[in-house]
Amino acid sequence: MLGAGAMGRVVALDLASAEGTEAVILADSDAETMADAARFIGSPKVRTVVLDVSDCAAVVEAMRGVDVAVSCVPYRFNFELSKAAIEAGCHLCDLGGNNDIVRKQLCLDARARKAEVTIIPDCGLAPGLATVLVADALRRMDKVDELHLRVGGLPLEPRPPLDYMLLFNPAGLVNEYKERPVVLRGG
Repeated sequence: MLGAGAMGRVVALDLASAEGTEAVILADSDAETMADAARFIGSPKVRTVVLDVSDCAAVVEAMRGVDVAVSCVPYRFNFELSKAAIEAGCHLCDLGGNNDIVRKQLCLDARARKAEVTIIPDCGLAPGLATVLVADALRRMDKVDELHLRVGGLPLEPRPPLDYMLLFNPAGLVNEYKERPVVLRGG
């Protein structure tokens, strides 16, 4: 588990609660944030490691022998983390947040296949959780003629000044509004 912030601690909690999980290694550069996250999770399955994700050699070493890593750090690290995962032989899923980074990650496909490593980029809220929930809903229905999906951080009880709910890294949020959207049609 790379990153012990708001998203990382909840993903780690979910993984630690899963029946088949033997251990969760929670890695973050901030020891205090990591210790707070470990207390929040409260599972004996969780072990913590101080790790700077910008140190590629240290990341490769931390990933060796690990089945899968989940990146909950800002999107700017995900391309290098993907390369580190391939080198370490560790599957990787990240929360994404930037289409240019995802395009670079997709260029690693041949290297990942050769290393028998799966890299799942951009699997945060949407695409990600929203896509999985929609796929599950569609699977349960007999027939669907049309589907419209909207996703955002609008809280049930808006509070000024922005009436918005900050769900992830502020830099990622700003990126969401300045980056051109990707629209998928017909598949």
